[in-house]
Amino acid sequence: MIMPSATLPVPGLRWGSYPERSEPVGGKRWRRSAPLVPLRPGALPRRAGAMWRQAAAWQALSDGAFSALLGSVQDALLASGFARAARDQACAYVAEAGRRTLGRQAYATQLMAALAILDGQLVEMATGEGKSLAAALAAGVGALAGIPVHVLTSNDYLVQRDAELFAPLYARLGLAVAFVIGSHKEPARRAAYAAPVVYVTAREAAFDYLRDRLSHGTARAPLQRRALALSAPAESRPVLRGLCMAVIDEADSVLVDEALMPLILSREVNDGAARAFLWQARALAGRLAQRHDFTITGTPRRIALTSAGRARLTRLATTLGPLWKNERHRDETVTLALTAQHLLQRDRDYVVQPADPATERPADIAIVDALTGRIADGRKWSRGLHALVALKEGLPHQKQTETLSQITFQRFFRRYHRLGGMSGTLYEARAELRALYGCAMVRVPLRLPSQASAWPTRVYADDAARRAAAVPRVAALVAAGRPVLIGCDSVESSLAMAEALQAAGIAHQVLNARQDAQEAAIVACAGRAAQVTVATNMAGRGTDIRLDAAAEAAGGLHVLSCQLNDSKRLDRQLAGRAARQGQPGSHEVWLALHTPGADSRLLAGLAVAARVLAPAPDASGRLALSPRLALAMLRLAQRLAERRQSGLRRQLFKQDLAMDASLSFNPSR
Repeated sequence: MIMPSATLPVPGLRWGSYPERSEPVGGKRWRRSAPLVPLRPGALPRRAGAMWRQAAAWQALSDGAFSALLGSVQDALLASGFARAARDQACAYVAEAGRRTLGRQAYATQLMAALAILDGQLVEMATGEGKSLAAALAAGVGALAGIPVHVLTSNDYLVQRDAELFAPLYARLGLAVAFVIGSHKEPARRAAYAAPVVYVTAREAAFDYLRDRLSHGTARAPLQRRALALSAPAESRPVLRGLCMAVIDEADSVLVDEALMPLILSREVNDGAARAFLWQARALAGRLAQRHDFTITGTPRRIALTSAGRARLTRLATTLGPLWKNERHRDETVTLALTAQHLLQRDRDYVVQPADPATERPADIAIVDALTGRIADGRKWSRGLHALVALKEGLPHQKQTETLSQITFQRFFRRYHRLGGMSGTLYEARAELRALYGCAMVRVPLRLPSQASAWPTRVYADDAARRAAAVPRVAALVAAGRPVLIGCDSVESSLAMAEALQAAGIAHQVLNARQDAQEAAIVACAGRAAQVTVATNMAGRGTDIRLDAAAEAAGGLHVLSCQLNDSKRLDRQLAGRAARQGQPGSHEVWLALHTPGADSRLLAGLAVAARVLAPAPDASGRLALSPRLALAMLRLAQRLAERRQSGLRRQLFKQDLAMDASLSFNPSR
């Protein structure tokens, strides 16, 4: 076996036991503008065609003869330092191995996507075009070169599904594959990361990196780290083997949407004084009156104490303990208590998980991820807010947490030596992705012509009118034998829609954070003829709804979006559940001017237009607005929202760099 080239980022003498990029791509500054890259894949079709022909030629070989080629393919990768020609040959080999083990012939579009990922690019590939296989092809090539590969996706369901699905392919290549999910403990994580290919969510990988940094962060130099790794017992060594290569599925979700929140590593502390302080803060908050003592303003909504409210707090706190003498701490904690009481809503922002006697798990507050609609396992609100929400719901006191370390996704992913990924919706974020991560974007064409049909946008006066109108629409589609997917904003709105369908006698299933354990079974049924599925954002990414023959003959899946998303990309993700891989399907958007918990800025322009052009709704609650006008105004509002969020990400990134500098947290030092 040829030793890996010095240019390959693999653990060893050259790169150390924990390879990671010390100087992020593009330096430490977020460039205000970046050249937009061509949206066509250029030379990729020619390279993919050559790979296709090579893989086709190998089809004539016996299994034994084909397996005998693996050594030479791998040697070429190692000797060339991962050169393009060697990568292309290896990708063709992995594709043929996939055909032999999985019975799935890689399409030219999937080969193009895999090549672009290996080139360090981000690929826009339409939903349903086989992104998971393209990721496996790229990961297999990287692992054959000896590079530890992390295949990063958005949730634990997809992590486990894809790791198990492609395990036979990796085994054919002589590679082990493992996965890491939220419930895994440290020994299981360390064993998983020892595999050549690891499937894991971006959040889990980032937190494991933070834990490694916290435990071994003083060892900056590669030789120092290697000496510690050799001398330390196995159980105290780092969990990861560095940040060598990442293949990111749903890259815009991971690199853009989730980058709005820093990842904070904390630990529980038992602080009786803090517990009493929070209890008192909640009691004081209950004695304050809205408008007089505090106001709720802005979008997103925020609590602000008035001068009268602060004066009232001063009077109320005079008989309390010494902690209440700190005016700033007092006001901040009472504001958090008001936030828990008035802004955070059950079944929208969180769910209450009942106690589980079998595992001795107590009842707890589980945060609902606004982007995915799923339970955010292990995530807690900071600064006492989580405990205040638990007090609101009458749950046993939650232990306090203290921050140990933190990092943003922006800074975390810039530390990978090789970075590539894909999504069905990258176009709108391409400039930001190029500016921050240094990754160009290419767009892979559809394998088959799209049969998607976009129905006109409708606008209703409020959410109740929209639900009432949805019932006959769904009934007509079911009568025609078509499966229907209804996208809702929150657990609460999905349950309200389910109640409306139930009252009309329409059979349906519900997929939200309360049913996450049944996700696979629900998705498996969603493509059956006349099946109705009500879902939150859980159905928006990575969900492969397979049609049965009767459903396809009836016209395919119909997606009815009752969501108000602040990004066009999220609308495209939900619509992309229909009409996949050349199948028939349709989608439509129904907006409601008054939706509980919605960002009012997204509907402000539409509301003005409605007052002028359609001041009164019809009997069904529908407003007579032009569908084109309604959709155009929504898209404009979404572009403005995306611009605001990009500014917030830029600000967060700069704050993270400043904190890193102040804490001397940079391994390059």
